[in-house]
Amino acid sequence: MCLAVPLKLIEIHGNDAIGDAMGVRRKLRVDFIPEPKVGDYVIVHAGFAIERLTEQQALEDLETWEELDEALRS
Repeated sequence: MCLAVPLKLIEIHGNDAIGDAMGVRRKLRVDFIPEPKVGDYVIVHAGFAIERLTEQQALEDLETWEELDEALRS
């Protein structure tokens, strides 16, 4: 099982990209995502975007991660 935070693509340069999740930016590759676009949400494994998510699903997942983060800090 893979636990992954959705990343929003904020820059794309060929197959290299930068994704953002909750203010944290990561370098990643988009080789496996057909026609990636800035603004797309993706799940990343081992540095590669492996699946595109709808914005609704990504925002729901990010909300769950934020709730978990808050619970762990309490």
